[in-house]
Amino acid sequence: MEGKIQKNKVEILLVEDNPDDAELIMIAFEKNKNIVTNKIHVSRDGVEALEYIFGFADEGIHEGTPLKRRPKLILLDLNLPKINGLEVLKRIKSHPEAKNIPVVVLTGSKDWMDWSNALSFGAAYYMDKPLKSDQIVDEINLINLGGSMQGASYGRKMLCAPFFLVDSSMKGDDKK
Repeated sequence: MEGKIQKNKVEILLVEDNPDDAELIMIAFEKNKNIVTNKIHVSRDGVEALEYIFGFADEGIHEGTPLKRRPKLILLDLNLPKINGLEVLKRIKSHPEAKNIPVVVLTGSKDWMDWSNALSFGAAYYMDKPLKSDQIVDEINLINLGGSMQGASYGRKMLCAPFFLVDSSMKGDDKK
């Protein structure tokens, strides 16, 4: 009997204002047969992202705010219009239900503080741009499956609880 891959719909929120980067991520998902069939919603700014999750984006998001949607994974650019990615991350991670959604930060920033703040605010993973198609697939498989990526090397990597530490090596210009 021929083996079949069971495919499940997984809702992913991609928060990316650069259409080229968003397209690269979408193509990576479409080409990879090992990733589950995904429903990907694209938000172009921080306000759209918060509205997608909570139904609104103002400062009124609090512990009792019900989630409008609960994606399994959020891919979040830091440099966003309207509300920046770090603020979006803080609001998500301060909510008792939303805080358990893994958030992968995507950015071209080389600022050490962006990396440090993203991880301290609760990002599960930090990915440097420009992204590579294989890198996106590896990272998403890792988070969706809770596995490890032995032998992969894409620069800065760190998974925070409840995920596994994958690679804490830093680029030469980063602090030791």
